Amino acid sequence: MKPLQIRLTTLTIFVLATALFRLVPHWYNFTPIAALALFGASRFERKWLGLAVPMAAMLLSDSLIGFHGNMGAVYVSFGLTWLLGLWALQQPTAGRIAAASVTSSILFFLVTNFSVWYGSTFYPQTAAGLLGCYTAGLAFYNGTSFFLNGLLGDLFFSAVLFGAYYLLQQRYSVLKPARN
Repeated sequence: MKPLQIRLTTLTIFVLATALFRLVPHWYNFTPIAALALFGASRFERKWLGLAVPMAAMLLSDSLIGFHGNMGAVYVSFGLTWLLGLWALQQPTAGRIAAASVTSSILFFLVTNFSVWYGSTFYPQTAAGLLGCYTAGLAFYNGTSFFLNGLLGDLFFSAVLFGAYYLLQQRYSVLKPARN
């Protein structure tokens, strides 16, 4: 196998294995979604594959978990997080990965809660209604903070993905990207 094929296969396995975590019991919103987008944007040499492979893994896991009315907002957030990764993680460092993870958590929270508010009959279609929706989203489910769980999940899975791949690159030089 050629080095590019080995890297692509390894990255794809990483993404698919991480996406499978969504199928096991976990804390609400403690998922690898943002980490997959950031990792894909940063590590795939063919950038379109860095979006396509994680997106396919998400679609596969969502088809098993089930879809809901705000899935469009989740996928928009995923795409925006991928763009953030393209921009912020061209040369990933621990600090940049952490900052991108925190930013992606905030982005996901803002986009998905806006989607809940927009056109809602539960929240007034006013600035106060939007603020109320964001406030409710901070502690949505039985006092469990979706935002905090999302933030912790984004940081955890980003550390696992980027850290494990870095360690593999140190051990197997074929995984290191070709230098121009």
